[in-house]
Amino acid sequence: MLTYLLEYFSGDVDTVSLLTMICVMAFVTICCLPVHECAHAWMADKLGDPTGRLKGRINLSPMAHLSLPGTLMLLIFGFGYAKPVPVNIRNFKKRKLYFGITALAGPVSNLILAVIFLAVSFTVTVISIINGTGSGDVTTEMGQTGGVLEIASSFFANVAYYNIALAVFNLIPFPPLDGSRILTMILPDNLYYKLMSYERYFFYALFALMFLFNRVFDFSPLSYITSALYTGIGNVLSVIFTWILGLLGI
Repeated sequence: MLTYLLEYFSGDVDTVSLLTMICVMAFVTICCLPVHECAHAWMADKLGDPTGRLKGRINLSPMAHLSLPGTLMLLIFGFGYAKPVPVNIRNFKKRKLYFGITALAGPVSNLILAVIFLAVSFTVTVISIINGTGSGDVTTEMGQTGGVLEIASSFFANVAYYNIALAVFNLIPFPPLDGSRILTMILPDNLYYKLMSYERYFFYALFALMFLFNRVFDFSPLSYITSALYTGIGNVLSVIFTWILGLLGI
């Protein structure tokens, strides 16, 4: 978001694109982050730990999940966090395995949302083709449908992209992100708890590394992985939608 603002004031981004991105970030914050946290609480409850449910976290209301610092980080820098869902691993029959699965539920929910919203974006393109404004090629028509359809396609495509980015970010094996919790499934207990004792320092180190890669090396591994996943999902959906259009004779 900060990058878009800077590009807007420098004249590289138009007003419509800026407003679209503001709506995208607001939507991801209000609607997608709560899904991520709710998925943690729901999975924990299904696996035997009702702590999150009793704390009211199986809830899609943003007020139940959002934290002010994490929300501001997401809106300004494009990555952030919500309030962690409380989990009592003593309630799990298979503590390490179920704790890891609970942690994995959040990123998986974002990937599912990404597929859904990218499919919606493709559907908008298909509508434009049916209306006679497209060439019939779903891939080349993405984001080029004109007017309201172009804005809608861009909006849903960007929502999908940021959901993938949230999943990738949270899968980093640095405490306190979900990826570090997933490590419980493969690391010995003594090593895992030793790593967790340095959780605060890992968090600072993560942001230092992100700043180093983004500003000094001008390369973001997270953006690279996110773009690769986005392209992969888009290619699969493109094949599916093109096949459907072929069956319909469009």
